[in-house]
Amino acid sequence: MKPPPIGAIDCDLHPALPALANLFPYMSDHWREMALQAGLHELETVNYPPGAPITARDDWRPAQGKAASTLAELRSQALDPWETSSAICNCLYGVQALFSEDMAAGIARALNHWMAREWLDREPRLRASILIPMQSPELAVDEIEFWASDKRFVQVLMLVTADAPLGRRQYWPVYAAAARHGLPIGIHAGSSFRYPMTPVGWTSYYAEDYVNQSQAFQTQLTSLICEGVFSKYPELRVVLLESGFTWLPAHLWHLSKFWRGLRMEVPWVDRPPFEIVRDQVRLTLQPVDAPPDREVLERLLDHMGSDKLLLFSTDYPHWQFDGDDALPDGLPDALVRKILIDNPRETYPRLMEMVQ
Repeated sequence: MKPPPIGAIDCDLHPALPALANLFPYMSDHWREMALQAGLHELETVNYPPGAPITARDDWRPAQGKAASTLAELRSQALDPWETSSAICNCLYGVQALFSEDMAAGIARALNHWMAREWLDREPRLRASILIPMQSPELAVDEIEFWASDKRFVQVLMLVTADAPLGRRQYWPVYAAAARHGLPIGIHAGSSFRYPMTPVGWTSYYAEDYVNQSQAFQTQLTSLICEGVFSKYPELRVVLLESGFTWLPAHLWHLSKFWRGLRMEVPWVDRPPFEIVRDQVRLTLQPVDAPPDREVLERLLDHMGSDKLLLFSTDYPHWQFDGDDALPDGLPDALVRKILIDNPRETYPRLMEMVQ
């Protein structure tokens, strides 16, 4: 089902950095020289191997270079076909895989500058997430503070698999800064690959890693709830990007059962996990991991218990749907409107600030 022409808000698309050299004009002299002397390789994320079919649709792959690496491609392939009114850019460059905290911060600063100058300045429909160096919460906060005054940055971007569960208190300064500036935390599928994607060790194949992303999202959502992040920052919103969503009801039933038996251990979790998620967590639509059966999808949506949880996304240029069927068939008209427009506006206050 193609979205109706009502000005959809795309909450997850991925402009690609053509090459590390494109960041040189935005680097300080120090980090440009460091990158050259060290012979720093391209920080291609292995979460999306360039040749893998799921990384980009065949008709979105240019003859040379990366998919989604030019503004012309993004306009013609992602913005214009769905008559998108706003789109949030999440550049998945491998900054968070670096071991050097300082270098990660230097490259993150350059990449955010590149995003602002090369994309946001040239296309008024685009917004972006602030890429942060999660290796150092202190430096991550610095990056948030640097860009917070630019209202075109509407979110803080993290990867789902990091060095520790994301609810741990070492990361709380990041959440405090995001909440202070009204910026949701976007947790995107991906890994720094410090640790296996599974709790039982390293896998052999990309397919295994990709499927286990949903388990990583379950783990991080549980961590954020049980460690008390949502209780500490009741105004904070967390958006699970490219997480799928059909796992959510069963996981929350499971978590709620054990929370009732073990709540003395986590007294700050003072309401059921379902309520916390309904108030403070959102999930992007793609990939739609439901069977192609209208009745099954309707039951799944009913089990989620809220029509506010899902946000429209194309996940461009990743190939998560067939043709132009970015919306699953069978969605009620009222829910389509909420997914395309109302829920994103409610989740990202800065989208409304830019309208006014």
